[in-house]
Amino acid sequence: MTGALWELFFEGVWITVQLMVYSAVLAAVVAFGIGVARTSRLWIVRFLSGVYVEFFRGTSALVLMFWLFFALPLLGWQLAGLWAGTLALGLSYGAYGSEVVRGSLQAVAPAQREAAIALSFTPWQRLRKVILPQAVPEMMPPFNNLLIELLKGTALASLLSIGELTFQAKLARLSTGQSAQVYGIILVLYFVIAFVVTRIMRLLERRAKASIGRAPEKSGWFSRRLPIGGPGPQVTTAPGGKP
Repeated sequence: MTGALWELFFEGVWITVQLMVYSAVLAAVVAFGIGVARTSRLWIVRFLSGVYVEFFRGTSALVLMFWLFFALPLLGWQLAGLWAGTLALGLSYGAYGSEVVRGSLQAVAPAQREAAIALSFTPWQRLRKVILPQAVPEMMPPFNNLLIELLKGTALASLLSIGELTFQAKLARLSTGQSAQVYGIILVLYFVIAFVVTRIMRLLERRAKASIGRAPEKSGWFSRRLPIGGPGPQVTTAPGGKP
């Protein structure tokens, strides 16, 4: 592999990371907005947010990407390939993330909501000061999985001739004819990016748990450590020897 080909790979890594970050930011905004709307007291808000979720979960991100890049210009709007990919991935994965947000918000103990109401908090104060701080730590593991899926979904943008990692690998393969070596390197590069993302997300999860006084789970490099064994429940016995 020549230096020029490695330059292609690193350029592809940079564009892949940009596409992932931009799409993740958009997906996070959509996920929190739609997820909170799904818990609204107003039925029309729940209905419209539910329509959004069902539509984008039931359509292909690739077809949406093609529509934004090839069909939208017919309506007078021309998007660059990077932004068409960002919009398609962000809207699609935001729909999945909104269900994570909704489930985490609804998993907060009702007693916490009742205590906030007793303190005369407004709905916005209840959400910001009581519900979200307890729900966010529960969102982090599913968000980590979605972010890894989003990273792998950036490969779809290669079909729009965006110079991300998979597209650059295709150019390198056509240049050298070494398919096994080229795609093997790309697999390793995707793994490295995913590994770094996972470590960052676990760090954010530990900090989110520490911010509400919960002890973070101990974890290794590749897995979480679950408590196994340990002392069982203690049984208090009466003087006669009976429990």
